[in-house]
Amino acid sequence: MNAITSPASELGIDDLRDRIDTIDAELIRLWQERSALSQEVGKARMASGGTRLVLAREREILSRFREALGADGTQVALLLLRSGRGPL
Repeated sequence: MNAITSPASELGIDDLRDRIDTIDAELIRLWQERSALSQEVGKARMASGGTRLVLAREREILSRFREALGADGTQVALLLLRSGRGPL
């Protein structure tokens, strides 16, 4: 099977790319929503005398992403965590 008759061309590369763009837009929206929620949690925790970070919670999130996505999942989780709490 050559590039001209591949399944991707049969489905329509433009359609596939449009779907990727739609997914990317949703991922960005969800990332921003998650970051805002995480910042709210951090502010509420600190306002009640808690610590800025809850390491057990961060480990749980890292583990969840690693189990679902492998080594790259750890990197994704670290970026998500940092976007919600800022750099350490």
